[in-house]
Amino acid sequence: MSSTVQIPRDIVFISKATPRDDEFALWLAPRLEAAGYKVFCDILSLQPGDRWRKEITNTLQDRAIKMLLCCEDTTLQAAGVLEEIEIGTELIKKLDDPNFIIPLRLAQYKKIFGIGGLQYVNFENGWAHGLDKLLDTLGRQKVPHSKDVPINPNWEVYRRRGAIPLMREPERLTSNWLRITRAPDVIRYYEPSGASNRDALEKTAADATYPIEIRPRGVLTFASLEELEETFQNVCKFKLVHEFPLMTFVEKGAETDLELKPQDASNLVISMFRQAWILFARKHNLREYQFSGSVGFHISREQADIGERISWGRQGENRSSMLRNIAKGVVWQYGVTALPNFFPFPHFRLKARVVFAPPEGQDAGDAFDDKKKQHRLRRSVCKGWRNKQWHGRLLAFLELLSADLSYFPLPLSPSTHLAVEAAPLLFTSPVSTALPDAEGEDDEDTDDTTLGKPEPEEEDE
Repeated sequence: MSSTVQIPRDIVFISKATPRDDEFALWLAPRLEAAGYKVFCDILSLQPGDRWRKEITNTLQDRAIKMLLCCEDTTLQAAGVLEEIEIGTELIKKLDDPNFIIPLRLAQYKKIFGIGGLQYVNFENGWAHGLDKLLDTLGRQKVPHSKDVPINPNWEVYRRRGAIPLMREPERLTSNWLRITRAPDVIRYYEPSGASNRDALEKTAADATYPIEIRPRGVLTFASLEELEETFQNVCKFKLVHEFPLMTFVEKGAETDLELKPQDASNLVISMFRQAWILFARKHNLREYQFSGSVGFHISREQADIGERISWGRQGENRSSMLRNIAKGVVWQYGVTALPNFFPFPHFRLKARVVFAPPEGQDAGDAFDDKKKQHRLRRSVCKGWRNKQWHGRLLAFLELLSADLSYFPLPLSPSTHLAVEAAPLLFTSPVSTALPDAEGEDDEDTDDTTLGKPEPEEEDE
């Protein structure tokens, strides 16, 4: 008498389009295995000679406990993915599991029949963040997993097949670090010598042309007593209480005098350096845009026209890059966020930013207020920019902002400034790649997917 062997449903099935979603699947699959889940993904799970479509269909129909559906418009238009969605919707009924299909949102996508009402896991704002949410979802839905599930080493082998080989030759690289070459020797702490109004102190400090940090009983500043009293002439008089060597203050704090631990003292000075950069950028009429947790300053019509090329590079090797142009029917404008730091030496790290605005006449209007719209445009317009283009835009930005100076003078008081090198630091990598290190003049902005003819804007959610 024969008996039928019950095949367990314990496979987490990744539904994707090939090869568009391979990079994501190769990242996700081993991490799911590390969490104890058995994974099927057609990149590795099919053996030579398998009748691949039949194998995929049988695994989904008979072994899958969940179907993880990669979701973006191109993927959801693939014939194989549509077939898997159809099978998945049948399994929802068969298994009585309304959560059998778990959409993984990789980009904004149009809802399609069968998955329109399903709650997705958002990977658009970061894969690591999405993985945390996905593991939480699988846990809450009691998907079986085990610590004995091995991680298939071939995920990494496959991922490296298309990797660029390294060459054992050193290569000079341009960083996004600007060295701080000169700063005041001391930072001063003053207290009012008579009665003072806290609100008036804070308002005057906020309106000053140099950074001032308000403390519980006084102010920290790089200004002299005469300069400080000139700034606060209608508020109060001051007396100098402490004068600290700047680097000693940063490294050791002032716990006895001001109850400031080293980290707190360092953070205060970093805040003042950041404010000095902000004041410098505003003075040069850069376009300001508030990102989450930081402010970016962007090239505006006062520095460069739309489509204008800005020269940069050493004599005899001059190049040019655009810092403002039109793509997908909107105006993009390059800028940076400047982040001061003392480790391993005093410097500013520049974070590249791009902000978008609607065309207005012959130029651009105000930047879009919608943060999600800005995010979507960055992902689509900037997706095709190569490292050489980002590099060129950074150097053009610095060239334009520094004019004929070799440094940026950031105001710390009416008579002192922070000198920041206008040329980024160069590093030497012990290895290089076989990729060509050259790009023609006309290669800068010719990517049809990003800077070609204007396309209709994506639909808002």
